Amino acid sequence: MTVHLSSPDSLMQPVPYHHVAVATGARQVHVAGQIARTADGRSVAPGDLTGQVAHALRNTHAALESAGAGFADVVRLTFYVTGWAPDRIADFMAGVHDVAAEIGLPTPMPPASLIGVDYLFEPDVLVEVEATAVLD
Repeated sequence: MTVHLSSPDSLMQPVPYHHVAVATGARQVHVAGQIARTADGRSVAPGDLTGQVAHALRNTHAALESAGAGFADVVRLTFYVTGWAPDRIADFMAGVHDVAAEIGLPTPMPPASLIGVDYLFEPDVLVEVEATAVLD
């Protein structure tokens, strides 16, 4: 395995992600922001944060697979969410949990950041996911 995930006891616990990823390997995969759209550009789950998180993660998985990677190789996830407020965490995490087994997303997740933003790609886009993976 090229990626070792950990969460030192000295850091806040529990969180839905690991605090640290140590990776070895020469090839990096950087996945640009993925949103809840189909290959033909159709919007998925308009107005539904849970559904959009799940679909954006599915698209992230497809992008990783296209480069010969998977979530086991991911060292960093970044989530951008419009109109973020702490009371939206349950809907956000429901989207993660709904799709985790299907796409091989470990729980806890690799190191991750959730960043609240005013708007994204287009007005219907509620979440965007970026990923960085390391392969041998």
